[in-house]
Amino acid sequence: MAVWHYRKSPLPGMDRMEKEMAAQEQQQPQSRDVEVETDAPEAPPAAPEAQASVATQGVDDLLDEIDGVLESNAEEFVRAFVQKGGQ
Repeated sequence: MAVWHYRKSPLPGMDRMEKEMAAQEQQQPQSRDVEVETDAPEAPPAAPEAQASVATQGVDDLLDEIDGVLESNAEEFVRAFVQKGGQ
């Protein structure tokens, strides 16, 4: 016949922490049903080529802006990125 011995946790306060964790597990978040009305119907998904075009347009605009800054004052632009004082 097996004899079971209950052994307390080796760390002080562990029993209390186990009880708190069990209490937290029993608490379940309440879900809230929220209905949102929209007047505009959803647009159908765009073709992958159109999505890629829109995504790259923003990048192209940013690169054009950087090119413009570099053409007018490249030295100042580079100095802004040079680390000073060992930082």
